[in-house]
Amino acid sequence: MTHLNRRRALALMGGTVAAAGLAAPAYAQNKTIKVGALRFTSHSASFIALERGYFAEAGLNVEFEFFQAATPMAVAIASGDVDYAVTAVSGGLINLAEKGAIKVIGGALSEEDGIDGQKYLASDAAFQAGVTSCAALDGKRYAVTQAGSSFHYMGSKMAQAEGIDLSFVPLQKVGAIIGAMKSGQVDGWSIVPHIAKPLAGSGALHIIGNVADYLPDYQVTTVFTSAKNAADERGQTESFLNGFSKGADDYAAAMIDGTADQDAMVDLIHKYVYTDRERAKAAPSIINGTMRINKGAALNLASIQDQLDWFQSEGLVDAGISIDQLVDTSYVEMIGA
Repeated sequence: MTHLNRRRALALMGGTVAAAGLAAPAYAQNKTIKVGALRFTSHSASFIALERGYFAEAGLNVEFEFFQAATPMAVAIASGDVDYAVTAVSGGLINLAEKGAIKVIGGALSEEDGIDGQKYLASDAAFQAGVTSCAALDGKRYAVTQAGSSFHYMGSKMAQAEGIDLSFVPLQKVGAIIGAMKSGQVDGWSIVPHIAKPLAGSGALHIIGNVADYLPDYQVTTVFTSAKNAADERGQTESFLNGFSKGADDYAAAMIDGTADQDAMVDLIHKYVYTDRERAKAAPSIINGTMRINKGAALNLASIQDQLDWFQSEGLVDAGISIDQLVDTSYVEMIGA
């Protein structure tokens, strides 16, 4: 089984720089593991599982390592510096899976009918010049973190549906994209609602479409680990997924279904998200970020296949990579399989 340091993992990525159905937890005897995360509301299942003791109940002592983008997380998983993480499928992640370094083992954030999801945005300069719909982005500059990122996928799929051309501009980090959008250096972008809505509410940017209109049931993020953990640490991996799934259930109860205390949930999430803001100012953005985190970490395999097909069609990953190289289907329920 491949084990990589971070330098080797980056090299293998080439030019692209990425519960229902669960068994009872296999107790891991208080083993310390590292979990990669972004300080986004969409990563709340892991935060809840730690704060409410679900990881501890499963025999895991969890330490978080925080990142600013998906690709470094994929590298950290491949190198063994981090054990589990949640992130979008990217060209880099697929390339590492082809090399036998990582496996997708479950699903996390999803677009779901009836739940307000990710948005397509226009800069104020573009909007004032007539870019009031996604179709009007024809020929415009569209921001992505990197070529082969989920932003690239969302923009390209929208452009294909509208029959338009976009000029993709890689800006590496979300903060850099926000700055470029505000200054009018780029014209369009897509992002999760807890970032999109406040920006639109301030008038700095404008919402011009919904990602779900172009990508219904899009599996936005996945749970993944090293191929070694997936193959050789089954008990530990099941324990992690079990704790994660309990966190997702609590999140849905409070933030979507209205069957649990939302204020208490916002207090918990605020320990990790928008920590530089006082609670009163952070709460609206945390609430705006509410999207479905799949029950039981179920994975929409049909959506993952569509993403893999797109990366291959764009020449961003090898045409011979199979879904079996990317996904270990033995851990959770597969939707659309």
